[in-house]
Order: sequence, then structure tokens, then C-alpha cells
Amino acid sequence: MEHTYQYLWILSFVTLPVPMLIGIGLLLFPVSTKKLHRIWAFPSVLLLSIVMVFSTDLFIQQINSSSIYQYVWSWTINNDFSLEFGYLIDPLTSILLILITTVGILVLVYSDSYMSHDQGYLRFFVYMSFFNTSMLGLVTSSNLIQIYIFWELVGMCSYLLIGFWFTRPSVSNACQKAFVTNRVGDFGLLLGILGLYWLTGSFEFQDLFEIFNNLISNNDNEVHFLFVTLCAFLLFSGAIAKSAQFPLHVWLPDAMEGPTPISALIHAATMVAAGIFLVARLLPLFVVIPYIMKLIALIGIITVLLGATLAFAQKDIKRGLAYSTMSQLGYMMLALGMGSYRAALFHLITHAYSKALLFLGSGSIIHSMEGIVGYSPDKSQNMVLMGGLTKHVPITKIAFLLGTLSLCGIPPLACFWSKDEILNDSLSYSPIFAIIAFSTAGLTAFYMFRVYLLTFEGHLNIYFQNYNGKKNSAFYSISLWGKQRSKMLKRKMRLLPLLTINNNERASFFCFFWKKIYQTGGTVRRMTCPFITINHFGTKRIFSYPQESDNTILFPMLVLVLFTLFIGAIGIPFNQFNQEEMNLDILSKLLIPTLSLLHQNQNESVDWYEFVTNSTFSVSIAYLGIFIASSLYKPIYSSLQNLKFLNLVAKKGPKRILWDKIINVIYDWSYNRGYIDVFYAISLTEGIRRLAELTSFFDRRVIDGITNGVGFTSFFAGEGIKYVGGGRISFYLLLYLFYVLIFLLISSSIFSSFSFL
Repeated sequence: MEHTYQYLWILSFVTLPVPMLIGIGLLLFPVSTKKLHRIWAFPSVLLLSIVMVFSTDLFIQQINSSSIYQYVWSWTINNDFSLEFGYLIDPLTSILLILITTVGILVLVYSDSYMSHDQGYLRFFVYMSFFNTSMLGLVTSSNLIQIYIFWELVGMCSYLLIGFWFTRPSVSNACQKAFVTNRVGDFGLLLGILGLYWLTGSFEFQDLFEIFNNLISNNDNEVHFLFVTLCAFLLFSGAIAKSAQFPLHVWLPDAMEGPTPISALIHAATMVAAGIFLVARLLPLFVVIPYIMKLIALIGIITVLLGATLAFAQKDIKRGLAYSTMSQLGYMMLALGMGSYRAALFHLITHAYSKALLFLGSGSIIHSMEGIVGYSPDKSQNMVLMGGLTKHVPITKIAFLLGTLSLCGIPPLACFWSKDEILNDSLSYSPIFAIIAFSTAGLTAFYMFRVYLLTFEGHLNIYFQNYNGKKNSAFYSISLWGKQRSKMLKRKMRLLPLLTINNNERASFFCFFWKKIYQTGGTVRRMTCPFITINHFGTKRIFSYPQESDNTILFPMLVLVLFTLFIGAIGIPFNQFNQEEMNLDILSKLLIPTLSLLHQNQNESVDWYEFVTNSTFSVSIAYLGIFIASSLYKPIYSSLQNLKFLNLVAKKGPKRILWDKIINVIYDWSYNRGYIDVFYAISLTEGIRRLAELTSFFDRRVIDGITNGVGFTSFFAGEGIKYVGGGRISFYLLLYLFYVLIFLLISSSIFSSFSFL
């Protein structure tokens, strides 16, 4: 086994040859490389699959032995200082390796079809492969220096992928916002690493934990407790930014400007997971500082509630899922702050697969809507224009529904087991935190089913004025180029897949090979016509309906459905089959050595009665949220509208007016992102801009003014002296007359004063 571990450092760099080979191909054979660009998806998937095989073997070995293996190379700079690089294999590493590789492979397969129309296909796979390499290097790092190096590489890749379509102003602003926000946390992380090295003299995790704990336990007078707490907070600030925790969460919704596959990867297994991984890795250090643990829990619970409330009024399907990610990451951070190490990692696993399923499902929906509204994110991602997609994309609908139910915490899906464990732990930690956590579980069910109902229930809203109210005409549609135009059509013909054709084009019933290349927002796209064309059907108009995505897009979603259904089994906390040898779940077996650093009572299993009792309340709250969402967002023809109590609620009156005002306040709060972005724009952006203007004025008028003033004074003084001492008799006579004049003036003033006396 040790012989196998010695070569595991290669795992982090297995996927690196893909971007290198693409770069060489573009340099040596640019035309062929671009023409055969689709072949590069295969080596990307193959190399990451090799990493997954070895990661699975490591995972099995960790379950059987739960051992920790570390291999280090030392680079001696001088006798007093040396840098050590290596890799660390422990239960946390093995869990993250499985998570990164499985989700990464499915996203790569999905991307092959999703990005096939884009001219930046090769660039996308270069970024993706390098992203996976950076994340694999991060989770296998053996010290803080390596953590920071790969941490920055992950941030760089996310910047490139969020800004993939950088010609669009909104995209360039989004990637810049993500970059600047994460720089705040990264600077704090760097200062924390340097502060810890000053305290302990080591970057290695094992040495760092041991020395740091000894310093705290011995109450060493040389170490000020405030400085220790500050260093720990600076380390935590890096995780706040990377995992989109309050108040550095503002970059995450705007990151949805990138391609949908990268949104799935960022929100499931890479960037946001990096912050949770950092806190989990350094938790033995944080746990000896109670103030930091309380701060972690406080930041987590604030993020839980804030993310849920901000998701209420989102019209963009991806932004709604982004705020959902923010809220669920808050649950993980809350669990880590409470010391529930196992529950946090369990929820990280279950949420990753469920959220990847939801994002890939949203990508399939967007891909289908683009056939109607064109390549316009404002339209193809707008849930107001969706609805009634159940009969058009049934497979996507089922997959999205299962992901939604999982995130709502409905048994027996994946997120139910992990979220319920966090909720139960919050009861014993703080009643206030428990109330917020349980309430947010209901809010999660509400806003997730809001997304589902707006997307799949009812009718396709772009054809019905009653659903959008934008046109006075009976029906309208949005053309392929993203321009809205009104049109009348017969109700029985509204679902015919017609396509506009030119007069000189030959009509056909099956136009599977028609292609069109065009440019929107600076991005060149190629689209294959999925429609059926019918010649001489009235005027040239576009009538189409969404179509199910191809198998390459559906296959990763179906695999993620299996994970969503069964991955919760690795952490089911009760006695399985009442057998003594199976009284611990797989996750507890894997994390027992690490749990000993935190809580000793986590390895006890729970019986059926206790488990059902604890989970009944949380599931009831989730069903309540689903019921409220169904009553509010289900189509108006729903039978729920005929219920007597709903009709009573719908009646106008003083109470209804007050209720409407409350709803409007909540809506404005959610739609404006809690006014946090506005606050940052006014207080920070405008403040920094005015400070820059003041600094520029001071530099130009004061600093440069003094320098230029001395120069001008010297120039004119020199010119005057030059003319006086130039050897010309005329200037000498002028100077003589000037002095005589001064003498006469002085003399006259003196004589006048004497005469006055």
C-alpha cells in the first residue's frame, strides 16, 4: 500500500496534459486542431476517469484503515529556512477526490454537447482541465503554502470561466466582481498564513496543529491571545470569500454569467467547496479558539437565512439556484462552527450531487428555450417566459424535480439525511440558531418549488399574454434573434415547429442539417436547426416549442439522479439491519480519527424511533413550504384556487392590504439583493472613487504644484540673473537707474518725515 501511496502525487497533474497538448496543437497545427476540436473532450474525460479510479481505490482503503499518509519533499534554501512540498492522503482528501472527479467527469461529458456550438470550445476545455488540476492539487496539499498556491489557481480558473464570454459587458463585470471580492479574502488568508508561521515556525498541518494547540493550552505569555484570534480570523476570511458567505457573497449570483456547465462545477465540487474544505482542514486549529468557532457558526446562520430570502424574487433560474447554493453553504459552515464535522462533510457530498443535477437540468432547460428566444440569457433563463415544459422536456423535468425534492429535504433523497443531521445538532447548540435553521428549511422548500412550478407547470408563457402582460395582442412570440414581435396564431397551431425560410431557399420537412452562424454580444455561435420546416404556410413567422436535449446532455443528469437517490446511504445514522458489525455508517467509519479532535460522542448510532422523531418536524416544515409555493405559483386553473380558504385570502380588505405591503417589502428586499450590493456601491465603490479623485487632485495640485512651482521660480530667477550679469551696458545702466530711483524714493520719504516733525 505504501508503495502505491508514493506515486499518488501524480494524481493532481494527470489532467494537465490536455491543456498542454491543445496549446501545442494550436501552435503547430492550428487549422486541424480547430477543425477537429470535438476530439479533445475524450482525453479530458479519460484522464479524469483515471484519477477517479485511483481515488475510488483510495476511498476504499481509507474506509478499511482510516490511515493518514503524508509524503514530503524538502527544498532547503538555507540552514534556517526550507520549503516543503508534498501531498497528504487522509479521509477528508479521499472524500473530496471522489467528489471532484465524479462531478467533473459528468460536467465534461455534458459540456461536449452543450458547448459544441461555441467557437471557444477548445478554450473552454483548457480552462476546465486546468480547473480540475487546481482543485485536485488543493485537496491533496500537505501544507499551507501549497494550499495558497492552488487556492489562487482555483480563483484564476474561476475568473477565466466566469468571464468566458468576456465580450458581453455583464460578463466582464461579473468576472471582475468575482476577482475583486475573492482578492479580499485571499489577502486575509495570506496574512493569516504568515501570522501562523511567525507563531509556530511551520507550514505543515500536523506540526502546525500540535504547536498551536500547545501554545494555547500552556497559556504562553509570549503569544498574545488577541493576535492568535486575529490570525485564525484571517484564515477564515479566505473561506468566507471563496464559499460566498456573508458579507463577501455578492460575487456568486453574478458568476452565473458564465456557461451553465461551469456554474454546475463551481457550485458543486470546486470553488465554493474549496472554502468548506479549508475550514474543515483547519478545524483542529479553530476548535481551540471558542470565539472563532462562534463566529463561524454566526456567519453560517446569517448566510443560511440571507441566501434563502434573496432567492424569493429571482426571475433568472440560475440566479435562484445560486442563492440556494449560498444558503446551503451556510448550513455547512454552521455545522463546522458547531463542531459537527461529520454533518458538514455529509451535507457537502449530498448537496454537491443534488446541486450539480439542478444546474445541469437548468442548462438543459436553457438549451431548449434558446430554440425559441435565441441566445439571449435575459430571455432563455427567465422563468417568467417558461412554464408548461413538462410535456416538452419530460426527462429533464423528472431529473429537476428529484433534485428539487432532495434540496427541500424530502426523504429518502440525499440532502434529507445530511440536512436533518445539521438541524438536529443545532437544537443542542443554540435554540435561536435552531429556530432560524428550521425556518430556513421551510423557506428552501418554498423557493425551490417556486422555481420548479414557474418552469414546468402551466403553459408556455411566451405564447400567452395572460402570463406576462407585455403585449396587447392575443399572442406573441420571441424570434430566433431575440427580438420580440407580436403575431396572431390559431390556438391549435401554436405548437407547430415552423421555421422562417428565405424565398430562394428550398423548403423541406426535415431540416436536420441546416446551420446558421451568427454573432450576438460579440460571441460567435453556431446553431443546428432542430425544427421542421413547412413551405407556404401563410407569412414567414417562427412558431416553435422546446425540445428535449440530446443524449449527451441527458446522460450525466441521469447518473446524477442515481447519486441523488442513493448517496445518502453512506451516512444513514441508525443501526443497519441490527447487526453489530454494521452499527456504524460508512461516513462515520471514515471520519472517526478526525472526529476525535472535535467531539467524542459523534460515533454513536441512532435508533429508528429517535431518528423518525427528530426528522418529522423538519420534513413537516418542508412540506409546508411546498404547499405554500404550490398555492401561490401553481397556474390559476389549478383546483387549489377553488379551495374556500384561498378564496377568503384573495378577498380585499384592510388585512389583505397590510399583507400586500408586507409581501411587497419582502419582494423588494429580495429583488434588490438585500440592498447589500447597493450599499457596497455607495459606501465602498463611490467612497474609493472619491478618495481616488481627492488623491489625484492632491497629487496634481499639491505634490506636482510644489515641484513645478520650485521649477518655475528657479527658471524666472535664473532668467533675471542671466539678463543682469550678461555683460550688456544697457542692462547695467537700467540697474543703475533702478537703484538710483529706489534711493531717491527712500530719501524723499525720510525728508518728508523730518519736515513733518
